[in-house]
Amino acid sequence: MSANTHHDEAKLESEHFSPYRPDGKLYGFVCVVTGATQPIGTAITMELAAHGAACIYACSDMPNSDYKGLAAAVNETHPNTKVIGYPYHIATEEDTLQLIDDVLNAWGRLDVWVTSSGLLGPPSLAATTPAVLRDLFSHNAMAPFFALKYAPPAMAKTTPKGNYPNAAPKDVPYGSIIVVSSVASSYGGCWGPGFTMSSHAALGVVRAGVAALKGTGVRINCISPGQIDMGIDLKSFDMRGMTSQLPPHDLQAPEMQKLNIGLERAGMPQEIGRAAGFLASGFSSYITGANLVVDGGATTMNPLTVPV
Repeated sequence: MSANTHHDEAKLESEHFSPYRPDGKLYGFVCVVTGATQPIGTAITMELAAHGAACIYACSDMPNSDYKGLAAAVNETHPNTKVIGYPYHIATEEDTLQLIDDVLNAWGRLDVWVTSSGLLGPPSLAATTPAVLRDLFSHNAMAPFFALKYAPPAMAKTTPKGNYPNAAPKDVPYGSIIVVSSVASSYGGCWGPGFTMSSHAALGVVRAGVAALKGTGVRINCISPGQIDMGIDLKSFDMRGMTSQLPPHDLQAPEMQKLNIGLERAGMPQEIGRAAGFLASGFSSYITGANLVVDGGATTMNPLTVPV
C-alpha cells in the first residue's frame, strides 16, 4: 500500500474532517469566498456558516460592498462564524498573496476557496471590445487560476486547535477549491461570446488543476449554474453586463421556462450555495475535476440550445 493511500485513509478517518460530525460538516474550517456580496456569493457564505465554518473571508472588488450587512445577516443565525469583509482585487497576484498571508497569520490554516466573482459582459460580438474581453477573462478565469496556483500550499498547513469559536485542529492537509462559473463553461450560444469564451477558460482551470494538485490533498471542482433568480429583472438589467454575474432570470418568459427546464423554473442562489457546501465538505472527498451543472435539467433537455 502506497504512502499516498495511507495519507488518504488518515484524512478520511480524521474526526475533524468527518462530514457526519454533529457540530457541522465544515466545523472549524477557514474559508475564502470571492464575490461574497453578490447574491450567489452571499448564499454560499450563509451555507458555509450554517455547517460550522469558523471564519469566512467575504471578498469583493465592488465599491460600496455591504460587508457589515452580510456579517450581521450571517451572525443572526450563526453567531460563532466570524465574517471578515475583505476588499480584494480578484485578478491581481499581489492581492491574492496578501489575502493568503492575512488568512494564515490570523488563523494558521485555509480549507476552502470559492471563486464566485464572475462577470457576464455584453451579449453581442460588436460590443465585446478587446478591453472588455480582458476584463471578462480576469474575472472568470484568472481569479480561479490564482486560487489554483496559490491556495494549495496554504491548504497544506496543519494546525492545533485554536482559541476561538468553532475552533478545531487541522491534523491532515485538506483543501477544496470551488469555481462558480456558468453553463456557458461547456456550451456555446450562452449570452455573449466573451462570456462563453471566459467561462470555458474557467472550466479549463478546473480540469488542468486535477493533475497539478496530485499529492496535495486539495480538490478543485466547478459549479455551472443555469438560470438563477438573482433578484434583478430584465427591465432593470444593465445590458452591458459589466456589473452582473449571470443573465436576468426572466430573459425567458415563465411559459418558456416550463417548456425548456426540467424543473420548470429558475433556480435560487441558495441552491448554488448548497452545491458549494457539498463540494467544500468531506461528502465530496472523491470528487475532483468535476463540472456540477445546476440548471434544473435545462441542458439535458436542450443539448443543442441552452436556455440562458
